[in-house]
Amino acid sequence: MKKSRLQNASYRILLTNFKEWLDILGYSEGMRKNYPNQLCEFFYWLEQNNINHIDYIEDHHIRKYYGDLKQRPNKTRGGALSNIYLNNHLQSLHKFREYLKKHNKKPFNLPIKRENSTIVEKLNVLSQEEIKDLFMATGYSNPLPRFRARQKALLVCLYSCGMRRNEVLNLEISDILFDKERIYVRKGKNYKERFIPINLYNLQILEDYVYDARMNFKKSSESNYVFITERSIKMGSSAIENDLKQVIKATEDSSLIEKNITPHALRHSIATHFLQAGMKIEDIQQFLGHSSLESTQIYTHILKHK
Repeated sequence: MKKSRLQNASYRILLTNFKEWLDILGYSEGMRKNYPNQLCEFFYWLEQNNINHIDYIEDHHIRKYYGDLKQRPNKTRGGALSNIYLNNHLQSLHKFREYLKKHNKKPFNLPIKRENSTIVEKLNVLSQEEIKDLFMATGYSNPLPRFRARQKALLVCLYSCGMRRNEVLNLEISDILFDKERIYVRKGKNYKERFIPINLYNLQILEDYVYDARMNFKKSSESNYVFITERSIKMGSSAIENDLKQVIKATEDSSLIEKNITPHALRHSIATHFLQAGMKIEDIQQFLGHSSLESTQIYTHILKHK
């Protein structure tokens, strides 16, 4: 939906306060962006339907809004909006209702059930052919060689090594143990440390980036982090996502673009591919750094679904 400026002053104030609340509570960058954007769509629809205060929202308004949402065309791949998008939109409204309750305001009812979505849909697991397409696209994803090398190295860490986004962001050059064919994860989830095995092919990709392409970033020697920006400061989440989006766009594959691939989807994909290849679930657990085997067993459900 094309973003439109809200005319209603009370809605603008609510939107601003909602954003600040999410920020204070420490929600992720994605949630701080998506929740307010989707709430803004809701407010805009209310304006267009002459509903000028949240106290005037009734159940039939919510049903009509959701009905309109389900009929909105998907501009990326055609057809209707995905169940994942619709559920995310509902989650935004649920979160706004929570905000209203916390601030002693009467929340409107939300008489809508979540759409059914499969585990595969939720995790956005890529096929091995799609992964190959991503790696191939790093050959022409950016005009500058140093950025293409960085993007390829990111794919190695996110997919081949199954690293979490924050693990990649905090990876230091000394953590890549080239002689031992291992990567040391010092800041895993819950500060849990682990070693990740890496084969010589992927190790060579990291070596080419770290000791060649990375050197072409200004003042690169002043940073110990593997993944740095043009100004040689540690990359942030948005920078990783932008690199990934650039690679995906370079494939010119509409189905890949539609999948809305996240860094975590690459981690899900390598785990699924390992399981398909016959790797023991306990070994996958150790590779991913899961504290509980239950977290890893979700991939067995994916295979059953397939």
